[in-house]
Formats: sequence, C-alpha cells, structure tokens
Amino acid sequence: MTGTQMANPPPARSHGKGRARRVIHPWPLRVMHWLNAVAIVTLIGTGWQIYNASPFLPFVFPHWATIGEWLGAAIAWHLAAIWLLMLNGLAYLTWGLATGHFRRKFWPVSPRSVLRDVWAAVRFRLPHEVGVYNAVQRALYLGVIALGLLAVLTGLAVWKPVQLWPLSDLFGGFFISRVIHFIAMTGIVLFLAVHILLAALVPRVVLPMITGGRLDVSETHQ
Repeated sequence: MTGTQMANPPPARSHGKGRARRVIHPWPLRVMHWLNAVAIVTLIGTGWQIYNASPFLPFVFPHWATIGEWLGAAIAWHLAAIWLLMLNGLAYLTWGLATGHFRRKFWPVSPRSVLRDVWAAVRFRLPHEVGVYNAVQRALYLGVIALGLLAVLTGLAVWKPVQLWPLSDLFGGFFISRVIHFIAMTGIVLFLAVHILLAALVPRVVLPMITGGRLDVSETHQ
C-alpha cells in the first residue's frame, strides 16, 4: 500500500492564491501500511522456518533469513502474524471501499494500459506523479491483494486441514494447499522486492508514508 488521498479531504489553505494543500497519505493508510509490513515480514521469516522443517523443494532458506529459531516458535509467531494480517487486511478493504480509495487509485486498469506503461517505462518515458498510480502499479497492487487473500485461504487450509476440510479440498488437499500457499507467498516476496527497490530509487516517496506529506493542488482540480 502506498500513495493515496482522503476521500474528499478538506484542503488546508496555503499562502499561494488559488492553491490548496492536501494529505498524500492519510493517517489510516499509513497505520495500516506499517502494520501490514510488520505482519508480512514476520510471516515470510517464520514461513521459511516452517518450510525448512519439512522442505518439498531441493533447497532450504538460510537460517539468518528465518524467524523463530525452531519449528514450535515459528508456528506460534506465524499464527500471531496471520491474525494481524487478517484483521489489518479487513480494515484496509473496508476503508478502501468506504472511502473510494480502490475506485480512485486502482481503477480503471486494462491489459492494454499496462502494456502501454510497461513500454513507456522501458524507454524511461513513464512520468511519475505523486499520489497517482500508473497502470503497472495498479495491476501490481491489485495482484498482491489477490495473492494476500490466496495466501490466507491456503494458509487456513494447511493449518486446519481436518476442521476446514471443505477449504482444503477446494485447493486439492493438504499438500497442494501448501504448494499454492508457498507460491502465493513467493509472489508477495517478489512484489516486496520491487516495492523496496522502487522506494530506494525514488526515496522522496518514503517520508510521506511516515509523515503523511502534503501535495499542492489547484482548487479547480479538487
């Protein structure tokens, strides 16, 4: 989760005539963003520790990249983090729908617009507007939300395959649920890698996610 503006936020007047300033990242978004960051990092580290206890691929993750030290502790932290992720995710979905955040920031998006912006980015001609998502960003954010939902559902199927057997059967049983869960989390890790890389390349976008930031806008465009 990154830049947005409040739904119809009351602008704060600036000294310039005909100008106003509004928050780039409202405080609910900032709080949910950083809570989500804590939950995701904990889930990834503990998930790798859990995977290492019973790997189904010919590799394991290095110990320094895992969280929990041993299987029991990793499972306990993993379950705590998943509750944080689910509650925070529910709050984000509710807030995003109620304020129009999803409609304004993630829509419309189409394969044609994504390909157009990818081509522009390859030629270094993709403009960056503070608080505005391009088509590639919209597709990525929608995609990672879908991956998060998939990771939660498959995680529940792996956690309680007997009690939640309809969910487990939906994904093809315990083992297939675990594989899909692993793939979904891998997609989230890749998204985070790109997210952090872009933040490093454009560091001016980081501070507003902490302070909220202010954006000068014309009164005629509010």
